[in-house]
Amino acid sequence: MKRRDFHRRAIACLLGAASLGILPAALAQDKSFPARSIELVVPFAAGGGTDALARALSDALRKYLSQPVVVLNRPGAAGGIGLGEVARSPADGYKLALVTADMVIIPHLGLTKTTHEQFTPIIQLNADPSAVTVPADSPYDTIEAFIEAARAKPERIQVGNAGNGSIWHLAAAALEDKTGAKFGHIPFNGGNPAVLALLGGHIDAVTVSPAEVIQYVSAGKLKTLAVMSDQRVKGFENVPTLKERGIDLSIGTWRGIAAPKGTPQPVLDVLETAIRQAAAEDSFKQFMDKQNLGYLVADRETFAGLIERDNATFKALIEKFGMRQ
Repeated sequence: MKRRDFHRRAIACLLGAASLGILPAALAQDKSFPARSIELVVPFAAGGGTDALARALSDALRKYLSQPVVVLNRPGAAGGIGLGEVARSPADGYKLALVTADMVIIPHLGLTKTTHEQFTPIIQLNADPSAVTVPADSPYDTIEAFIEAARAKPERIQVGNAGNGSIWHLAAAALEDKTGAKFGHIPFNGGNPAVLALLGGHIDAVTVSPAEVIQYVSAGKLKTLAVMSDQRVKGFENVPTLKERGIDLSIGTWRGIAAPKGTPQPVLDVLETAIRQAAAEDSFKQFMDKQNLGYLVADRETFAGLIERDNATFKALIEKFGMRQ
């Protein structure tokens, strides 16, 4: 058979398969995606860092997608309402979620039945570690002195967090678990109120992110003893990691984009490519820097691995410290 005749028969077979609806999914996928606007659900109220990141990403994506990305805020149940809405939506790429570490925390707290297994990660955009921060005039100048005091006088050192079972509560609990220290955990309605209480002298420390204390550390009102990350943090180059001090602990929050489980691979590819390009824009990087958000872009496999690891870690901590509500 001549090559030309072979090609004609192959094309005829493909066309016939398409008419019968049996063309492979990768070939049958509508190449016009997206054909309409995409909704990006933020499971928190407008005005916070997660919402701001979503809107900055939406702006940057205008260059790389033929349709707009519309940000929708769906607050409630510590993120459970918004996540549930996306998980139940059609897996076609037209409704996505801006996910955070809360996705693998709140199911174990009993706040939602929606789990990470109902999503397919697309890309990670951010990572912010926990950090141990105390008042500038605190008697503790090193993380070793801080931990030793918490061992010597259990629950006397009061550590503020962003609420029971929040990532910053889990960070302090993880530090206890690793070192044998015992803190008095003081919940607040968010990281910022906890920091304000620390500034007011009402508590002894916080374990929120460096971003939430940097302005006060820079002003000489607070001092950070250690960061819970693998490497030192920008703006805190003189602050050691816990690992540098012999404590094998790295914990914090993260943000990224995920789609409902079952979203076709060609759609995921289009979305990941576009988001990666948008995240590489100078305007997006400048936004992250201005907001003191840790810029970290990771592919779907790496992001999925992080989600799985944190899910196991947080589940164990919540069970061990009896945080389930």
